[in-house]
Amino acid sequence: MGEIAKNEGLANTVDSEETYRSIRGYVIDAQRKVYSSVNSAMVTAYWNIGKAIYEACGENDRATYGKQILQYISERLTSEFGKGFDIRNLRNMRQFYMAFPKRNTLCSELSWSHYRLLMRVQDEAARTFYAEEAVKAGWSVRQLQRQINTMYYNRILASKDKESVSAEIQTTVPKPEYEKIIKDPYVLEFLDLPQNEHYYESDLEQALIDHLQKFLLELGRGFSFVARQKHFNFDGRHFYIDLVFYNYILKCFVLIDLKTEDLTHQDIGQMQMYVNYYTRNMMNEGDNPPVGILLCADKSDTLVRYTLPEQNTQIYAAKYMPYMPTVEELRRELNLEEFQKLEDN
Repeated sequence: MGEIAKNEGLANTVDSEETYRSIRGYVIDAQRKVYSSVNSAMVTAYWNIGKAIYEACGENDRATYGKQILQYISERLTSEFGKGFDIRNLRNMRQFYMAFPKRNTLCSELSWSHYRLLMRVQDEAARTFYAEEAVKAGWSVRQLQRQINTMYYNRILASKDKESVSAEIQTTVPKPEYEKIIKDPYVLEFLDLPQNEHYYESDLEQALIDHLQKFLLELGRGFSFVARQKHFNFDGRHFYIDLVFYNYILKCFVLIDLKTEDLTHQDIGQMQMYVNYYTRNMMNEGDNPPVGILLCADKSDTLVRYTLPEQNTQIYAAKYMPYMPTVEELRRELNLEEFQKLEDN
């Protein structure tokens, strides 16, 4: 009897725990929905306020007439509703409306803090891109800020094979747009690697594994980690791929080889072998051909171009920057890439 009672007590404990976890899930889900609802309502309210101010003040809210209106509105709203309606915030709401003039383009998943960052992006195409990616990838405000500061949009744009993308539009069955997942350069400031000091490829690999979540953010949407030092062999020879990922959006494996020195044609040939191996032996039904990325300290676009076939769509070389570059450094880097391409042509 004692053993039966003990088992019944254990069963009751298990049942209680399961019930608690189930109820806890409902509470958390409800809290999230309430937060999302309130957040969406506030974003909509700020958009409407911005529109009203824009229509009242016209193009210039800093003219005498505009200043008077803003001062009046600020004082009245603050006296009735408290903080949050000073002149600076009202101007932010006006700028919000000007940056997103179509209400139906607002995303309920993005907070006011997200939109305050997005408003500072001058280029409309870039602003739209960041907003869409923030929703699709679930970026936090801090993650969105990092992507904007590291010119994520510009790095993706600079890395695209524009001729390939243009030709792809003409086909009836579009191929996977691998160029959309490749950036150049990659910014790896979160690794805290020493600047201007030599470190081994194994050190870089370990740092990436230690900061895998942040590295996945830098890689972009759709990546999942598969393997480290993926081993295969044939004819008695052993080979190891540094990092293997799978991109579930493009439905393909992504192989990454790390190089802390200048890229060589032998490195490119080795990656070609890795890609061939995965194409012939590791692809699953429904997969697209794998992609290989050589992540290196420095590279020559000319070397890459003449080493790979003209119709190459699977192997890419990209630099990594182990520190947070300034905007000017990034611009120089991206302009250098474009200049080299023009020079080579």
